[in-house]
Amino acid sequence: MLADSVIRLLKDEISEQEYERYIKQLTFNEKESHSDQKIFEVPNILLLNWIKTKYSQKIAHLFEVKTGKKPEIKIIVKNKIERTPKSKSKNILIESNKLVTNTILNPSYTFESFVVGSSNQYAYSIAKSVAKKPGVMYNPVFIYGPTGLGKTHLIHAIGNYSQLNGKSVIYATIEQFMNDFTYNLKNQTMDRFREKYRSCDILLIDDTQFLSNKIQTQEEFFHTFNELHASGKQIVLTSDKPPKMINGLEERLKSRFEWGSIADIGLPELETKIAIIKKKCELDGIDLNNEIANYIAVNMGDNIREIEGAIINLNAYATLMRQEITLEFAKNVMKAQIKEKKNNITLEDIITTIAKELNIKPSDIKSKKRNKNIVEARRIGIYLARTLTPNSMPSLASYFGMKDHTAVSHNMKKINEIIETNETFRLRVEELKNKILGKKVD
Repeated sequence: MLADSVIRLLKDEISEQEYERYIKQLTFNEKESHSDQKIFEVPNILLLNWIKTKYSQKIAHLFEVKTGKKPEIKIIVKNKIERTPKSKSKNILIESNKLVTNTILNPSYTFESFVVGSSNQYAYSIAKSVAKKPGVMYNPVFIYGPTGLGKTHLIHAIGNYSQLNGKSVIYATIEQFMNDFTYNLKNQTMDRFREKYRSCDILLIDDTQFLSNKIQTQEEFFHTFNELHASGKQIVLTSDKPPKMINGLEERLKSRFEWGSIADIGLPELETKIAIIKKKCELDGIDLNNEIANYIAVNMGDNIREIEGAIINLNAYATLMRQEITLEFAKNVMKAQIKEKKNNITLEDIITTIAKELNIKPSDIKSKKRNKNIVEARRIGIYLARTLTPNSMPSLASYFGMKDHTAVSHNMKKINEIIETNETFRLRVEELKNKILGKKVD
């Protein structure tokens, strides 16, 4: 069949992952297609938007290569049967030009695929609220936090949810906004630019910090913001820092960015990282056991994007080598990505890190206080000091204000027993160890 041969040609030009995730889900509708128009079906609107934006022109070109005639490529969604109590089930066809906007969203970034933990709970809740009721409760929403922790995932989730519910969405990085602005200004087509960014229901802008010192772009963005906000349209922004800390940003923009809700995404706790790894594996069909998931969570730092990249890389190696992913295999593959920095570790480094992570005072760790959390922190401190530094047990006893080296020995024995029997505690100690060592992904 002609359509099959076209898809095979496309498969040769894209990655296997792209083909499996997107193109493989295309179904050719031979009955409705003709020489001037080729119709394909997909299971949902998110795939429709993604494939239409990224691949439809390429598919049309490949048909032209095969037949000498370039057809229109039309993509429709064929919904599953809807079952409602008082109405008959029916199939519904949604034409591709009905909820499609001129923006590109990643269809895999949804609220369902976002793993929620204490570090991102507030940002997640705000994002879901504005997706359900845009322009009503929180406007604008400003989400900030370090790179790779899920800010982009959340605003794409807002966009995907909103498109499914008939809203027009524009997503752009601030760099794309600036490039659009510069191009249209140069070509005297600013009406087209303003129509694009001011006629949507929801405007999603990523990496707002790069507006810094871009005076002309800030001026245009200021007016775009005002126009949308006055019309009750939803604005969602992300940045690596809160508005007041973005140097080179006009005060009037900082003020407007703080009108609505500001939500930060912090570094994920260990349990959240493990849950994210398991979710990623579930979505991508990757088989990792708990031991490997724990190893990756403990050793790969806090950047979720890099953790996900490491999982994909690990799976690619295993596939190419036709190798089962074992813990030993994972360690070998990832050793180039994980660095240990053991030089010049001091006892102060250890105490400071433990105090910060466990939310207690450094002085309490060296005190004789017997509160449960302080005793646990002191034991971890002694264990890591003995493990990571060349200090002798007598010198550690002196540093921690203990009677003699036998007290250090007793603590080492006790913590080793806990590590052997308590998996959660062991992982926590490993994570603290890696923070002290400065382990991180390049």
